[in-house]
Amino acid sequence: MIPWQPLTAAEQLTDIVRESYEQPVIIFKHSTSCSISAMAKSKVERQWADAGLDDAKIYYLDLLRFRPISQEIAQKFSVHHESPQLLLIRNGECSYDASHMGIKLSEVKSALSA
Repeated sequence: MIPWQPLTAAEQLTDIVRESYEQPVIIFKHSTSCSISAMAKSKVERQWADAGLDDAKIYYLDLLRFRPISQEIAQKFSVHHESPQLLLIRNGECSYDASHMGIKLSEVKSALSA
């Protein structure tokens, strides 16, 4: 089971940057009305137990309810907005991002060991 942390306020991005200096932080952006996004979320949930990312904190952003936060994320971390999208934040910067079916937790793990 993924320990999702809800991302519901832009102010949380300041906390995420701070936390990323202490532990890896993952942001998963999900459109609850999109079947591709639902498949990507399901894939992440299936891979989580075997991914070895227990030291990472993972945030979940519901894009339909909190769209402006996604725009803040794109600006703060210099990434293009996509949905679904997974970002790895380390030391205040986005060190990995993937979208749609390109999201693979094994790649996140590899990025952490690089």
